[in-house]
Amino acid sequence: MKRLFTKIAVAVAGFTGVAVAQQDPQFTQFMQNRLIYNPGYAGTSNAICGVTQFRQQWASFTGAPQSIALAVDMPLAGLPIGIGLNVINDRIGPMNTVFVRAAGSFNKRIGKGTLGVGIDFGIIQKKISADWIVPEIGKIDPHIPGLYGDALSNPDFGKVTYDVGFGAFYQIPNNFYIGVSSTHLPAQVLKGEANLAFQVSRHYYFMSGKTFQINKWNKITPNVLVKSDFSAAAVDLNLTYMWSDMVWVGGSYRVQSAAAVIAGYQQYIPTTGGGFTARIGYSYDFGVTSQFRGFGSHEIILGVCFAPKIKKTTTYGTDRFLD
Repeated sequence: MKRLFTKIAVAVAGFTGVAVAQQDPQFTQFMQNRLIYNPGYAGTSNAICGVTQFRQQWASFTGAPQSIALAVDMPLAGLPIGIGLNVINDRIGPMNTVFVRAAGSFNKRIGKGTLGVGIDFGIIQKKISADWIVPEIGKIDPHIPGLYGDALSNPDFGKVTYDVGFGAFYQIPNNFYIGVSSTHLPAQVLKGEANLAFQVSRHYYFMSGKTFQINKWNKITPNVLVKSDFSAAAVDLNLTYMWSDMVWVGGSYRVQSAAAVIAGYQQYIPTTGGGFTARIGYSYDFGVTSQFRGFGSHEIILGVCFAPKIKKTTTYGTDRFLD
């Protein structure tokens, strides 16, 4: 089992000379934390929002991926500008990656919605431990950290460098959203000690969703997220049902990978100057392929938004759910 996971981890790592896969962490509840995918989202909801997301993938699998993401964003009063910050820590086996990115977006009102075009800039830190890797006998790669005996011994890998992303995002709150973006635009090769090198892959994202109001109390929202680095691609499909703008349940399918069930609750709290919406959500993934069948994944989100008071109010709803 340890050797199997080592192969998976090294492939995901992106070391020079090794076939690579997508390097960014994945989240089933992607629709709840859009800033980490697209800097153009910053400020487009016209609210001050924060989301924390935790994912434990393949529970009970030694060295399985564990990801934590924090994102906050807000519009600047009196300016067509949105700002945000996202911090992500992603661990898989011997590898640990930290992303810290500040986002800025130019926002323009178009029709009933807001278009945001933005960039983010920050750092990416990659660390690889040599102690955890167990190379296969007779297979020595000078680009991978590891203890290979007398033949070769590569040290730990550690490197920090700058990171840049770009995105465009349009949304009509509680109705429709669509966005395209790219992360890691410099696509750098990070060079460590000895012959160690790590290739950062440029990633591309497309996401969209549409809310259908069935009646006063019920609505459904299909969501889609497409991810690609032109070496591998993944498609997440989601359908969420919400009752009374408070309780939601749904299901997701990651094509040829996993299926998931989702549930959550949110509460709107009115205040003199506007209102808060607090939410909590949970999802459980189960593998649909033979390699990972039986290894489930847990994910939790916690979020809060403050929206200024709007002129038109109702007794049953708020526009915060699809922020």
